[in-house]
Amino acid sequence: MAIRRRLAEADPTRFEPDLAWGLNNLSNRLTDAGDREGALAPIQEAMTIWRRLADSNPARFEPDLALSLNNLSNRLTDAGDREGALAPIQEAVAIRRRLAEADPTRFEPDLALSLNNLSNRLTDAGDRDGALAPIQEAVAIRRRLADSDPARFEPDLGRSLRVLSRVLHQLGESGAADDAMHEADSLTT
Repeated sequence: MAIRRRLAEADPTRFEPDLAWGLNNLSNRLTDAGDREGALAPIQEAMTIWRRLADSNPARFEPDLALSLNNLSNRLTDAGDREGALAPIQEAVAIRRRLAEADPTRFEPDLALSLNNLSNRLTDAGDRDGALAPIQEAVAIRRRLADSDPARFEPDLGRSLRVLSRVLHQLGESGAADDAMHEADSLTT
């Protein structure tokens, strides 16, 4: 990180993206090591860099901004700021939805991931009714992707089905929740 920061200070145009990626990775490694609060500052800095870069070149940097927003939402949740985690994931979904409309093959998997996370964040914030639509959309996207490439996308579909099952269970729809969980289990056995 020290090297990337020094390079970015000397030549921001060339090295700021590398610095932002390094900060994103540092945040992930700190999370893996159990330092949830320490992981927050690097992802916030990465997101700030990606936002500035995306403002000047959206086509190139908006996917990276969306990834950082998604990760920032996860880090805020990890740090206990469930309400604060909602805005970044909503912005990530908006960006990824726009990107997926323009290039579904490239960006629909990312959209499904962010929709999955949005459902989790809404559940965390106590909006169980609001959590249903995003996870249903994530399941629909991942089901379509898994139909075309099961080896690649069935594990993701299984994860989204588990979230769907949890949301349905919380909404009192135990039959549909059980069906979703059985389908998820069938994908992993």
